[in-house]
Amino acid sequence: MSDADAERRRRWRLVTGGDGELAGADGGLDAALGQLYDAREPVEAGQRRQAGLGSSAPRVARWLGDIRGYFPNTVVQVLQRDAIERLNLRRLLLEPEMLDSITPDVNLVATLVSLSDALPEESRATARQVVRRVVEEVEKRLGERTRAAVRGSLDRSSRTRRPRHADIDWNRTVRANLRHYQPEHATIIPERLIGYGRRSLAVQREVVLAIDQSGSMAESVVHASILGSVLASIRSVRTSVVAFDTEIVDLTELLDDPVDVLFGTQLGGGTDINRAVAYCSELITNPRGAIFVLISDLFEGGNEAELLARMRELRDSGVQCVALLALADSGAPAYDHDLAAELAALGVPAFACTPDAFPDLLAAAIRGADLTGWADRYRADRRG
Repeated sequence: MSDADAERRRRWRLVTGGDGELAGADGGLDAALGQLYDAREPVEAGQRRQAGLGSSAPRVARWLGDIRGYFPNTVVQVLQRDAIERLNLRRLLLEPEMLDSITPDVNLVATLVSLSDALPEESRATARQVVRRVVEEVEKRLGERTRAAVRGSLDRSSRTRRPRHADIDWNRTVRANLRHYQPEHATIIPERLIGYGRRSLAVQREVVLAIDQSGSMAESVVHASILGSVLASIRSVRTSVVAFDTEIVDLTELLDDPVDVLFGTQLGGGTDINRAVAYCSELITNPRGAIFVLISDLFEGGNEAELLARMRELRDSGVQCVALLALADSGAPAYDHDLAAELAALGVPAFACTPDAFPDLLAAAIRGADLTGWADRYRADRRG
């Protein structure tokens, strides 16, 4: 048998289950997968099973250590997520020793946030540490890019080529005209002046994020909370973050700490988008300088006709509006295609956006770009 045939046979046995035929590392790997995928029924309190992880936190912790030894981190996260869903391990996540063993990721954060009311006191601090690790990783990846994109667009949108004398930005003007230096006069004669409009005429920028807390939006809630906190750190932008289901929670006062924002949300429940949009409309003080981002799968449980009327009113007043079906790497969940199409007809693009693309979306909105065109190009790039 050739090496290639042997490798194919080995992989086939791993896929179908070794049934004791695999030895060494392959045998351990097969056993670890079997404990997860050979289980037939969810673990319930007091229930026994012949295969699976059982309901013991130490046993699960050992299994988590095993899979980290067999698989790369990306696969470990998938296996953890499957274990939580298939084997009903949410109860074990309330135990500190379990939380210490698990590899944190965005999906785990969403699970811990959904369990926040059930966390016992001894697990609460550990859960916050796990969540903070993920928050810091996401913020490290996206934070500076977001700040740079927003500040750059604010800078470009306020710049003018015909400034009054008092408003000339001499540093930028000199740099832009260095090639026009006149040796005989020992000076630069600028052909192009760069400056800023008067402060009294400047349009204050406002960003309002409305986050749907329904269960399918869990990953989006995590990313939106972190990005909302990043935006709040930019002094030239007034940021508001509102989470909603059938009730509304204004999280703006918590934006100094995204972990507090996350634990201020409550995943699950119904959806009243119309009510949330009505509340957010009251937060906008200068429509021409405002960006409203609705993050929702658009399954409206409230008054859809009123919702569309409110969105039209916002759009007509000058607010840059966009509906994100997801703010997640995993793509869009199931969503209401009809309502998405009706929003698009109003000039409010509705599409799924990755967290990495969000800074560019905000920058385009600040510049006053056509967001429908931006969304079309983004979707085309994703397909390509």
